[in-house]
Amino acid sequence: MQPRLLFMLLLAITAAAPLTAQQHKQFTLDELIPGGKSYNAYNPHIPAQYQWKGNSLIRIQNDSVWASPHPGQPLKKSLLLTFGDIQRGTKHPESPVSQLIFSPDGSDVTQFHTTHGIGLFDINSRQHLAFFNYPEGSEHHELSPGNNLLAYTWENNLYVLDRSGREHAISDERNKGIVYGQAVHRNEFGINSGIFWSPGGEKIAFYRMDETMVTDYPLVNMSARFAEAKLIKYPMAGMKSHEVTIGIYDTATEEILYLQTGGGDHYLTNIAWSPDGKYLYVAELNREQNHMQLNRYSATTGERDKTLFEERHPKYVEPENPVLFVRTRDDQFIWQSRRDGFNHLYLYDTSGKLLRQLTRGDWEVTGVIGFDEKGENLFFISTQPAPVERHIYSVTLKTGIIKHHTFLPGIHTASASLSGRYLLDRHTAHDNPGRIDLIDIRSGDKTVLASATDPFKKHTVPSVEMGTLKAADGETDLYYRLVKPADFDTAKKYPVVVYVYGGPHSQMVNNRWRYGAGGWEIYMAQKGYLVFVMDNRGTAYRGIDFEQVTHRRLGVTEAEDQMKGVAFLQSLPYVDRARMGIHGWSYGGFMTINMLLRYPDAFKVGVAGGPVTDWKYYEVMYGERYLDTPRENPEGYAESSLLNKADQLQSRLLIIHGDEDPTVVPQHSVQFLKACIEAGTHPDLFIYPGHGHNMLGQDRVHLHEHITRYFEDFIHSD
Repeated sequence: MQPRLLFMLLLAITAAAPLTAQQHKQFTLDELIPGGKSYNAYNPHIPAQYQWKGNSLIRIQNDSVWASPHPGQPLKKSLLLTFGDIQRGTKHPESPVSQLIFSPDGSDVTQFHTTHGIGLFDINSRQHLAFFNYPEGSEHHELSPGNNLLAYTWENNLYVLDRSGREHAISDERNKGIVYGQAVHRNEFGINSGIFWSPGGEKIAFYRMDETMVTDYPLVNMSARFAEAKLIKYPMAGMKSHEVTIGIYDTATEEILYLQTGGGDHYLTNIAWSPDGKYLYVAELNREQNHMQLNRYSATTGERDKTLFEERHPKYVEPENPVLFVRTRDDQFIWQSRRDGFNHLYLYDTSGKLLRQLTRGDWEVTGVIGFDEKGENLFFISTQPAPVERHIYSVTLKTGIIKHHTFLPGIHTASASLSGRYLLDRHTAHDNPGRIDLIDIRSGDKTVLASATDPFKKHTVPSVEMGTLKAADGETDLYYRLVKPADFDTAKKYPVVVYVYGGPHSQMVNNRWRYGAGGWEIYMAQKGYLVFVMDNRGTAYRGIDFEQVTHRRLGVTEAEDQMKGVAFLQSLPYVDRARMGIHGWSYGGFMTINMLLRYPDAFKVGVAGGPVTDWKYYEVMYGERYLDTPRENPEGYAESSLLNKADQLQSRLLIIHGDEDPTVVPQHSVQFLKACIEAGTHPDLFIYPGHGHNMLGQDRVHLHEHITRYFEDFIHSD
């Protein structure tokens, strides 16, 4: 047969048997990375949203809202309203409704959100009750419990807007170094707001932060025609910090009083009102963060009324959840504490007497869902039966009896009906992209309400597996995931990328969709890499000893544990030991460089994003919690510093930093470069102009392409 004829015959056979999607689909970063043009097409999403309106089940799908008055029969639903019903009659009909929030107590008044503000709509009468326009440039919007007032900040001041549109200035501070109504203490200790409405909506507690004593730190906007200094306040470890007070504004009298919390270096955290609005509860920490007092203040006089109890720890105490009052009981509250080594629930009365430890065991409570209608049972989420799982439980306050309500493996979150009889269970697992179930607490019956579709169902994609290794102590189990190419072959040798974070308040590996593997991990596996991720000691949800083992020695134990992961990889016959790389961001950027310098023979390539290179340049609350001050712990700061190890750099290293990063300031990367120059080593640097600590939007796609290219360029080089 002639060669040309043979070629034409083969072409015809190929055309007769078209390639399937499984054979030829290669995902792009635009499809895998948030901000990518096609990301939503391959990001699992549940097609309907569910909420509670008292005991009625609300389903929102597209622009239609359906109600099931009897949750036990969720399929018997009726059309409640459409987004168009709300859109008509708004002050800004061109601004689409982006979110609806129904009242948990069953009221017919619902909140709707647009880009212009927050509105109130009466479902029963189909009338608009009010609309609060966001003043231009305003932030931190908080609607009062009675929906009558909107609190917000503009620049450094705090304001209130009433339904008529009249603005009331709570503060009128000209000095930009004094800030009202914003989160303080650099958002540590669970602080994410600076505005706290009283239960009746008559008063506002707020933070006032005086930063005038903190040295200005200059970030630079280099996109301007003449580069402009952007001054921020950035108290570093061991240096002077800001001073915080708590004010209370009375909306009727328009008067302000301040709590008499005293001066000096301390942290005012976890603010909560008493149900009657007479008191404010505050968890107060000393600067050393090893002594906490739960104090109660009079909302009328500002005086300290009582210290209910104290907690101490030789390393640190870290309260992150305010008191939660028991429904129907103004004299009892729930407190979360790690005093016995794990985060658990404690029932107190308002005299400060401990009534009962409600939960206990070698597992952690990770969230509180709420009470049933009578306040007899509290629903919560915990790490039972394994640290990589999250399940829903309830505890009876009188007896301490705990009941388990979810049995499918995975990560569960929930919301409860007003009665507490029904739960909306939102869950995911390695083989479950997302599902919502309705659980009847009495019968245990479960109804599937909505499910996400596997976006990779029609495609052959890299596999993800989870396992455990022993930590460097030889005893502790550490969880890892390993992503393998779709055409994985044990007879081949594969390059490896270790993706690392490794710091406090993190868990990278758990039983969620594909064990938490991100889009970049899939992308690299497509290119023929193995991607390995492991949670070392020092990370979260494993108890206080597991986390605090790194205290005063950041980067040491974490690196020893990560090397156990490296040893495991090197033991695998299909791993190319000569082609191993490492990548991480923020604490993971610190860990990336830390690993390269402590173990210079382990990795050929590293990419570190936004890395901490010396903890004396990091902020005061975080730095001093884990390392104490540079004066108190000079050895720990020296041991964790990457600057004095710059001469150990042997691998190719790319450092990436946003030039306006207010979290890990660019000084970290610049000082490391200086140390490398002095040591005669040669890292590379890439700057993202105008970006902070993370790259967003389409630039995030560019970021991951740049990281990929660096590995491709150098992990295969001789």
